[in-house]
Amino acid sequence: MFPTLGDLFGIDLPVPTHDAFVALGLTAALAVFLVEARRRRQTDLRLVYVVTAALVGGAIFMRLGPILQHVDLRANPSVAEQWVYGNRSILGGLFGAWLGAHVGKRLTGYTARTGDLFAPAVALGMTIGRFGCLFTELPGSPNPLGFGPALDQATAARLDGVAGVALHPSFGYEIAFHAVAFVVLWRVLRHRLTAPGETLVVYLAAYGVFRFLVEFTRGDEVVWAGLDRSQLFLLLTVPLLLARVAVQWRRGAYTLAPRQSLAPASAVAQGPW
Repeated sequence: MFPTLGDLFGIDLPVPTHDAFVALGLTAALAVFLVEARRRRQTDLRLVYVVTAALVGGAIFMRLGPILQHVDLRANPSVAEQWVYGNRSILGGLFGAWLGAHVGKRLTGYTARTGDLFAPAVALGMTIGRFGCLFTELPGSPNPLGFGPALDQATAARLDGVAGVALHPSFGYEIAFHAVAFVVLWRVLRHRLTAPGETLVVYLAAYGVFRFLVEFTRGDEVVWAGLDRSQLFLLLTVPLLLARVAVQWRRGAYTLAPRQSLAPASAVAQGPW
């Protein structure tokens, strides 16, 4: 049974903690998205369908992304079991949201680049949503540096962790990363990075590298060459993002313009994310 907000704060409030923070994160992300869309004058009604497709794609892949956990397909849960009881995958959710938005743009014919709208929204949503993981999931692996939360016997048994030793606050590391990323995106890059759509690429590339490294503190099951499933997924995807960043860097796309010279109309250039 997952802890509720009532358990967390000692009040009678039977709302699942993890789901509550995910909902708060999603609400904050949508608010940031709307503010940025208005600022950049992207108010086409078709954008509503693009966002809806991104949310649907993210929800589906977040729930069903981890379904193929074993090479022996008979050892994997059924679709129904995974949807109701299975783990949730943030990486799967991000991929599903990207795919859903791309499909939504294709279906509606919306061609304006939307990455600059999604980047700060996703960063803030992740900052808030990860608190749900911090309060309900195994914090991480034992920390040889001696700092971090220590679980009691009952909590360790429930989370399949180790009791009485300091654990890496791996979700705390992620919260800090996304919080810093949001500040940089909101205060600097959204005003000065003139290449349309590139803030999302930069953010996802940076998160991919960070996430690969932080997985070593998470304590998830190692499946191949000392790496867990998330790291294997990142080995396939992060090089593509880094290659995109390198190509755009060589083209001069990441030159920061003076703050006052960035015109909102630059965001309506045509093309995919």
